[in-house]
Amino acid sequence: MILAGRPWADAVYARIDGRVDIVWHAGDGDRLAAGATICELAGPARALLTGERTAINFLQTLSGTATVTADYVLAVAHTKARILDTRKTLPGLRAAQKYAVRCGGGCNHRQGLFDAILIKENHVRSAGGIAAALQAARQADPAIPIEIEVENLQQLREALAAGARRLMLDNFALPDMQQAVALNREIGRPPAELEASGGLTMDSLTAVAETGIDFISVGALTKHLRAIDLSMRFI
Repeated sequence: MILAGRPWADAVYARIDGRVDIVWHAGDGDRLAAGATICELAGPARALLTGERTAINFLQTLSGTATVTADYVLAVAHTKARILDTRKTLPGLRAAQKYAVRCGGGCNHRQGLFDAILIKENHVRSAGGIAAALQAARQADPAIPIEIEVENLQQLREALAAGARRLMLDNFALPDMQQAVALNREIGRPPAELEASGGLTMDSLTAVAETGIDFISVGALTKHLRAIDLSMRFI
């Protein structure tokens, strides 16, 4: 496992009883083998048991996110592609899960609707086309980063012609993605950043990264969560 969640476990016990002392044997981002001791706690039994489940829930959930992220990062380590999370997080845990993604070696995409504009298919349809959607986004906030989702090579050409600086390739087949990378190098002035997204799994990840794509966003890092099995035992 990759450990993540120490600050949340610390906060649980700090809120319950300041007499609880935690000695950590590993830091967030460390890789641990099965059976490892993560930390030792000392304090009143009532306080230890009161915080047990909440603290473990944070640790096992965030460590699960960090661990799967590390697997994805390792699969593309020989390429320039970077693994990104998405906004498909557990309610109330977006900041925590995005922290866990970083512990696993991944990178954060936008936090919400405030720090970047992602123009998706419904925005394009509502605005009347790719060029119009890009223009409206720039007028809304000229300083904020803008990314536009494209669903085929024709839309890619339209977005590049409109001056898009970052594009999300949504559910592109591998041959189309390869062609998109080549087109971007050919007609981008300069080439835009390209992000692959949609239905990507460990089986397809390496081939996608080897196309020369810049980013790969994976919703499964935070929404298809397998928690790590942790427990607390009194000595």
